[in-house]
Amino acid sequence: MTIDLGADPLALERQVCYALSVASRSVIAIYRPLLEPMKLTHPQYLVMLALWEREPRSVKELCEALRAEPATLSPLLKRLEAVGYVTRTRNARDERSLMVELTESGRGLRAEAEKIPYRVVEILGMEVAELEQLHAMLSRVIAATA
Repeated sequence: MTIDLGADPLALERQVCYALSVASRSVIAIYRPLLEPMKLTHPQYLVMLALWEREPRSVKELCEALRAEPATLSPLLKRLEAVGYVTRTRNARDERSLMVELTESGRGLRAEAEKIPYRVVEILGMEVAELEQLHAMLSRVIAATA
């Protein structure tokens, strides 16, 4: 099979990395003002999403779910603990494992956060089906690079 990348395979606007980078920054910028009232950054929001899905979780489980390194996740968890959204405790069965659990305040934040996906869809002005297709394609990219 021959791959045809056109006359200029290095044209910036044709690069997947360029489109992903700009799209990522642009979408995250949409979240910033939506998350500010909750005192969350986008990376902290991703941690909260993982915990709203299932808790308690070990730091290792959170790293796997978010595809993040412990060194990246640790400061996020410290800040989430400082604002009162999570607690971190040693696992009673395995002292090496640090467990993360939502506080009542963190659980209560979910009701406010449930409005965010609707606002993002409105702001993007795209159909839900289009976003689902985009998500499926990006999931394939993630799987291919894992």
